[in-house]
Amino acid sequence: MKIEKNKVVSITYTLREGNAEGPVVEQVPTAEPFTFLYGAGSLLPLFEENLSNLEKGGGFQFQITSDEGYGERNEDAVVDLAKSVFEIDGKVAEELMQPGAIVPMRDEQGNPLNGTVIEVVEETVKVDFNHPMAGIDLHFTGEVIEVREATAEELDHGHAHGPGGHQH
Repeated sequence: MKIEKNKVVSITYTLREGNAEGPVVEQVPTAEPFTFLYGAGSLLPLFEENLSNLEKGGGFQFQITSDEGYGERNEDAVVDLAKSVFEIDGKVAEELMQPGAIVPMRDEQGNPLNGTVIEVVEETVKVDFNHPMAGIDLHFTGEVIEVREATAEELDHGHAHGPGGHQH
């Protein structure tokens, strides 16, 4: 069975920064494959495009440049926020104000976004809202572990269920 829209796909892969010799960013082992509903719009379009028509056992290797992936870094996305932004029920959440902490927030339209705390000074916290992989070329190598028909429930929910997918 070939990878195409509305198929549930399980893959194993190694993601490297830059190119095939770059540092390993993430490894997904065969024992715990990455499982997703192909064509649901939840992944980078070029990532899915590179897997199109592969079958179980098929290997892959491809590069996604930063402009085709998560975009270039935008220095305007690094902002200083008042410490009061980190108040929860009237108390400042100190654990969120640590360099490297991932801070869940919402934009002006109410959409969720994550920021990474860069620095904490007297009255402000510097937070980077760029995607962690912004400005980085991505190199993937891996193998297709399984391709199957999506269930009606998976299609209705827009994501894979079961091992490696989303559990309800």
